[in-house]
Amino acid sequence: MEAAGPALSAETLRGRLLRGLEAEHVEVEDTTPSHCSSSFRSLVVSSRFRGKPLLHRHRLVNELLAEELKHIHAFEQRTLTPEQWEKERGGLQ
Repeated sequence: MEAAGPALSAETLRGRLLRGLEAEHVEVEDTTPSHCSSSFRSLVVSSRFRGKPLLHRHRLVNELLAEELKHIHAFEQRTLTPEQWEKERGGLQ
């Protein structure tokens, strides 16, 4: 019988994304109604996304979190370059 899986939390996922994608900004929110760590929403800002289409960006995230995603019911992600993040925040016109 398989163990319950890796210890999942928004903070654990955030740390993996920060390190694995050399991200400059990561937000992860547990969106499970009971906060039982089975549904998450994320925002990842990384220069590694430059020049990559959305599908490739999502694949990078999915590959990095492959083990964790086996135990997650839903995972929503936004992947931005630093330039896109800055523009979205109103810093660049």
